[in-house]
Amino acid sequence: MTTSILRAVFLTATIAVATIATASGAAVGKPAPDFTLTDSSGHELSLADLEGKVVVLEWLNPDCPFVQRHYREGTMKRLEAAYADKGVVWLTVNSTHYMDAKVSAAFAEAQEIDWPILIDQDGTVGRAYGAQTTPHMFVIDGRGTVVYAGAIDDDPRGSKPAVERTDYVAQALDEVLAGKPVATPETKPYGCSVKYAK
Repeated sequence: MTTSILRAVFLTATIAVATIATASGAAVGKPAPDFTLTDSSGHELSLADLEGKVVVLEWLNPDCPFVQRHYREGTMKRLEAAYADKGVVWLTVNSTHYMDAKVSAAFAEAQEIDWPILIDQDGTVGRAYGAQTTPHMFVIDGRGTVVYAGAIDDDPRGSKPAVERTDYVAQALDEVLAGKPVATPETKPYGCSVKYAK
């Protein structure tokens, strides 16, 4: 088989894999998958109950060094506080198969989190959204459409001063709240892989 034919076969296979990979999960521009989960305090919450609200979904694993860094630096708390007054609802989802509600409740208490951490131990919601990493972020507009999916910012290694980072979630929220299209609707998420149940 010639080199050009091999290259064509490889490219075809790569495109097929990419198509399969993007076919599942929450797609930007499409309705956000609805769900009902119980939070670490035992309260049930459905995405449908938040109709008309702008919602941020953050995937969490307290064991993940990337998550630990962002909570140590106050990234999520700062964003949640900045946009809560503008009506944005922040929800954290823990799809880690070996973590129950008690683990998430302890994390919430230690971090002084006052928003819900939703328990998704069987990974149903994480898989529905195609959540790959912790953190993996999604922004849903008031019409229930996914308008952003990807990384929290452009600093996977945490090497930039905070003022030099591009905060993709903040940018998306500012644009949605201003009635504008999101200029950067998708980025590559970074962090630890979501530890789904097998």
